Amino acid sequence: MTEPTTHFGFQTVPEGEKARRVAQVFDSVAGRYDLMNDLMSAGLHRLWKRFMVEQALLRPGMRCLDIAGGTGDIARLLAEGVGPTGQVWLTDINGAMLITGRDRLLDAGLILPCVQCDAERLPFPADHFDRVTVAFGLRNMTHKERALAEMHRVLKPGGKLLVLEFSRVWRPLAPLYDLYSFQVLPRLGQWVVKDAASYRYLAESIRVHPDQEALKALLEQAGFARVGYLNLTCGVVALHTGYKL
Repeated sequence: MTEPTTHFGFQTVPEGEKARRVAQVFDSVAGRYDLMNDLMSAGLHRLWKRFMVEQALLRPGMRCLDIAGGTGDIARLLAEGVGPTGQVWLTDINGAMLITGRDRLLDAGLILPCVQCDAERLPFPADHFDRVTVAFGLRNMTHKERALAEMHRVLKPGGKLLVLEFSRVWRPLAPLYDLYSFQVLPRLGQWVVKDAASYRYLAESIRVHPDQEALKALLEQAGFARVGYLNLTCGVVALHTGYKL
């Protein structure tokens, strides 16, 4: 039987191949991931992430799960919000990214539980977390519907999911955005991390990721209620939210 296929950027690859290729991308860029984010977004990614955490409406003592948490910047903000009586778990499927995140959290004086795991098969009990966050990781997941179903499963009733992801930019800006994405970004990746291909994949993966309305529909299909989204920076990114009833 022919193996199902999926997108890896603009390429069509067997589903089993995507995880390996995504792992290669993040193994390559882990050491300078935050530096590249600063350069390619002019520092805006830090504002987007802080805005997401503000929208989480955290309270002391909450349990939070950060999925595809990479270098730990979201987990650090979550930990500030829930305080010493709360709990924040940092997870990522990629070991190199997770190690980088753990070390940076330790450098900041934070000892948080870190777990390498697949978002499509989360190793946590049902109805466990008050908040689940994922920033710029959903588009790299092979079966987004499975990952969203898992996020729904591990949330407590009344819990909130927050998904920050690149989305569809305001149409008048699309030509300029395409020029930056496909011409400037790969060159920047080659200059900073000696890897143009990974940042070419980044640009392509954004284009094949569900747009704002399509992702909203995926959240609703996964069982989330009161689903909505906010466009940030003219739709370069969008923050989707939903609740488990």
